[in-house]
Amino acid sequence: MVRFMLHGCNGKMGRMITEIVKGEENAVIAAGVDAFTGVPNDYPVFDSIEKCDTDVDVVIDFSNAKAVDGLLGYCVERKLPVVLCTTGLSEEQLKKVEEASKEIAILKSANMSLGINLFLKLLQSAAKVLAPAGYDMEIVERHHNQKLDAPSGTALALADSLNDALDQEYHYVYDRSQVRQKREKKEIGISAVRGGTIVGDHEVIFAGTDEVIEFKHSAYSRSVFAKGAVEAGKYLAGKEAGMYDMGDVVGL
Repeated sequence: MVRFMLHGCNGKMGRMITEIVKGEENAVIAAGVDAFTGVPNDYPVFDSIEKCDTDVDVVIDFSNAKAVDGLLGYCVERKLPVVLCTTGLSEEQLKKVEEASKEIAILKSANMSLGINLFLKLLQSAAKVLAPAGYDMEIVERHHNQKLDAPSGTALALADSLNDALDQEYHYVYDRSQVRQKREKKEIGISAVRGGTIVGDHEVIFAGTDEVIEFKHSAYSRSVFAKGAVEAGKYLAGKEAGMYDMGDVVGL
């Protein structure tokens, strides 16, 4: 039985993870941490991570960037693996994550969905065949109107995955209205759409002469990210220090 600490347990993602773990036979949430403690839970909740004295095997983090420094210090001190799902970390914080990974296991991915991470692998196989044959590669991502960053971290991860599969490096173009020139062969276009309540759509287009091949992933609920985080937590339990990602979880 894997015992989780859920850091950010009373946020939207924390509540989803709580419900998902209730249906797990080999995992349990042993403790939660959240500045807001007014939500009833079946496990003890602490208003700061320093107060948590419950024995756990893995920390799943869906909090905020301000809380990450304290989280890393806590996990390093107690040698606890951590699934780091918080986004928007500064360059300084990312360096701290790298340093911490020398002492504990840290799993961090641009997208926690199992499907997206399988999607990354499929795209690499396609790029190896289609890009050398002259197919242009374009990425279109769509998210809700409250999302601040554009392009999304997942769109950038998709572009990086395409690049990693190829011998020659492609450069990224985000806004063609500022370029005003013919498309170059060694480029990957990335377009962002923001509107409504779209959870997350990512489409990768391989456009050749008289032929178009499209790959698409759609998330209809944030629960896909919560489920991925739970699977990541189970995977990370007992792992040696180092950096991991969802590709390790799905065996890629």
